[in-house]
Amino acid sequence: MTAFGDFQSLCSQVPSYTWCNLFYRQLLHNSPSTLTGASSNAASAPVGINPECGIPRVDTDGSLGNIANIVVCGLSIFLMTALIVLTGRRKAAVGRVELRIFFGLYLLTLPFQLITTGSFLQQGSTPLVALTAIHAGLVTTLFWALLGNAIVATQVVEDGTLSSIVPFSIFGVAFFVATTYISFDVALTVTHTFGPSNPPQALSSIPLFVLTSIWPGAAALLYFGIMLYIVLGVLNEVRPVWYYLLSGILFILSQLAYFLLSKVICRGSSMKLDGSFVATILETAAVGVLYLAWRGITEEDWDNDMYYSS
Repeated sequence: MTAFGDFQSLCSQVPSYTWCNLFYRQLLHNSPSTLTGASSNAASAPVGINPECGIPRVDTDGSLGNIANIVVCGLSIFLMTALIVLTGRRKAAVGRVELRIFFGLYLLTLPFQLITTGSFLQQGSTPLVALTAIHAGLVTTLFWALLGNAIVATQVVEDGTLSSIVPFSIFGVAFFVATTYISFDVALTVTHTFGPSNPPQALSSIPLFVLTSIWPGAAALLYFGIMLYIVLGVLNEVRPVWYYLLSGILFILSQLAYFLLSKVICRGSSMKLDGSFVATILETAAVGVLYLAWRGITEEDWDNDMYYSS
């Protein structure tokens, strides 16, 4: 029976579920007998723990790895670079610096996602564990940056100043350090605080589960709630609301594609593709629509609104 904090179902049912890389290393060293089927051979094992369907490692029986998601991540990197440049050009816009930090963090997650889910590196290897741990840290920091942008948008502190950037950065560093440390501890079981899982096959880590599964959803929900309040309650505008709603819908669809369609696509493509590329397309689209929403509430004809900084 699955308990709160267990990754077992996710790692077997969801192809290319990134955080399974951490548990593979844990099991490989502490309980190798639990690795069966496609996971039994680390040299060819796909991302996951005893997955029902998974993309084999590159060069295993001609496998190209998770090629579709690799391509989408590459294209998304170019799009995010363009958004960062465009955001920087709006010199007087509220939250410009903080939004660029958010975009920059999302940009950083893309190459890590490309590698940690691309079936490039051998399962259980130290490089894969290290990159996955850093990836986890970046993801939790990314969602803090998202929520932080909503807090800055309330103008409780002046955006772009030390009073905004310093706490914004401190919380970001705290999320990154804590999540990365916990991820390393899960994989390497240096201490008994965050690992190993008991029983091993449960793949259990409540702190990692909260940070990588609960926190992103909670932060996104709070962000959209705050921004809708600002747009409707403070600015009394309707048009930007549709952008925020569209972004939220795209984000939800990306998660549904990742968790519900991945195995279907994997089986349908004979283990050549999974739903991760669809999820990445939708996630990047959601971020792009956030830029449009932000641009909409910082238009020049609203420059006398209280939402603007002096």
